[in-house]
Amino acid sequence: MLSAKGIHKSYGSLQILKGVDLEVEKGEIISIVGASGAGKSTFLHILGSLDMPDNGSVLLNGTDLAKLSTNKLSAFRNEHIGFIFQFHHLLPEFTALENVCIPAFIAGKGRSESEKRAQYLLGLLGLSNRSHHKPSELSGGEQQRVSVARALMNSPSIVLADEPSGNLDSENANALHHLFVELRETLKQTFVIVTHNEHLAEISDRTVHMKDGLVI
Repeated sequence: MLSAKGIHKSYGSLQILKGVDLEVEKGEIISIVGASGAGKSTFLHILGSLDMPDNGSVLLNGTDLAKLSTNKLSAFRNEHIGFIFQFHHLLPEFTALENVCIPAFIAGKGRSESEKRAQYLLGLLGLSNRSHHKPSELSGGEQQRVSVARALMNSPSIVLADEPSGNLDSENANALHHLFVELRETLKQTFVIVTHNEHLAEISDRTVHMKDGLVI
């Protein structure tokens, strides 16, 4: 479903990625692990078309991301790729429901349809009674689950997560990790997760180790 081949990336004279390959099948949970500076987050951003490689290609569902225009790439990303970050990036003036709806609104979907989908996802994540609360009224674990619901809003082909439990205590981190497994079973969702958390790597289907800009 996702194929990255020969990914190179440099910033000035600093070479971050030195020819990275990755194949992802539908429904897989893959963890990418490695020391800080190994190139994990840079690679994840390139997989999600938030950055472009200097050389190499990324194909998602057969579409070469580098061949899309800026506008088409933005629309493709919104439809096919969900993102979860270490910091939740929720809009503070919006409720949980409104935050979850944002990707659907960007895609031009109607309010009624979007809110129905958002309520379903919040319920799936145990947040039905928190849908009208703003981020400041939610715990850290609840905020991260809202961001997970937002990533799932447009039924993406793949969800990319960059240290999703990095800001959570051990109890909430463990709950989030098992939530990914449940979502894979319930929604047949595919995840690629950059993490330092050994437990999350252990419950993944596959662990990819990176060092010095290469898969080892």
